[in-house]
Amino acid sequence: MTSPQQTLIVDLGDRSYPIYIGSGLLQQSALLGQHITGKQVMVVTNSTIAPLYLQTVLDGLKGLKIEGFQVDSLVLEDGEKHKHLDTVNLIFDHLLRQRHNRTTTLIALGGGVIGDMTGYAAAAYQRGVNFIQMPTTLLSQVDSSVGGKTGVNHPLGKNMIGAFHQPQCVVIDTESLKTLPPRELSAGLAEVIKYGLIAQPDLFVWLEQNIEQLRQLAPQFISQAIYQSCECKARIVAADEREQGVRALLNFGHTFGHAIETEMGYGNWLHGEAVGAGMAMAADLSYRLGWLTKLDVQRIQDLLTASGLPLWGPEQMHAITYLQHMQVDKKVTDGTIRLILLQHLGEAVVTSDFGHELLQQTLQQCSDI
Repeated sequence: MTSPQQTLIVDLGDRSYPIYIGSGLLQQSALLGQHITGKQVMVVTNSTIAPLYLQTVLDGLKGLKIEGFQVDSLVLEDGEKHKHLDTVNLIFDHLLRQRHNRTTTLIALGGGVIGDMTGYAAAAYQRGVNFIQMPTTLLSQVDSSVGGKTGVNHPLGKNMIGAFHQPQCVVIDTESLKTLPPRELSAGLAEVIKYGLIAQPDLFVWLEQNIEQLRQLAPQFISQAIYQSCECKARIVAADEREQGVRALLNFGHTFGHAIETEMGYGNWLHGEAVGAGMAMAADLSYRLGWLTKLDVQRIQDLLTASGLPLWGPEQMHAITYLQHMQVDKKVTDGTIRLILLQHLGEAVVTSDFGHELLQQTLQQCSDI
């Protein structure tokens, strides 16, 4: 059973754009045609996604029957370890060799890595060209494809180089999740759980009740999880596009998680796995502050475990290692670490008022697990 197509709007005034959610959307070229204004398109994907979906998208684009239409594609290596400036330069190389002008549209076909790099290339090429997100992983569908954050990693910090650049639209085909490995599906569930914890307590309860159906990709349950996640993110982005306030809440668990990814080498821990562990650590610190109860923390841990996610970081990481990486996180202000913590289930806050000793206790406990 498939779910009907749904549409959300990210309300940013004259830069507003739709998010389309449904089954079989990669084959619906008319959706793309509505958001292509020039006569040049380049689809950027990776070596894992290309054999699965690239030809479908290319055939659809060529079927638009636009006079003088130029459709190109570029297949990059797969993996977080390739999310750096050298890879983005390959996109620029291909655009220039194929003589793409400033009316071109880039299409990001893949997960969060492809979406972030293609979006960043679009933000920089000829000082900004249009792009479209076609996310194929759960994590990118519920998080990274929405909101216009683009960028790449640096050896000293994750996503430290980037730009805000909103897409023309986001096309989410839930059928693409059928080829997603279970580990990647779990990684995407981390971001869905995040929305429940920071702003949607009803979603958190719904996830507790239906996590097995989600892991089995039951169509109606997956569509609902994606819709509610995108609805939450769209609302927050509309209120704070450039992360000057409430949008920072979307980074719940990420400061701890980015430390893990940076220390372990990008791609060795999936982003969602690191965020899952980071959320457990943030919940532990929230409990030490007296904001969450033991039962709250247990419920969070139980849901993470049921989703196939880790509760703590790697054994070889010690408290001092976390702190070293956390000091160069984007949310550090004037040398002060700011964290997103939970005052209640479904209510988060950005704060630096958590006490260094309590943070040390949380990090030490992680190191002792």
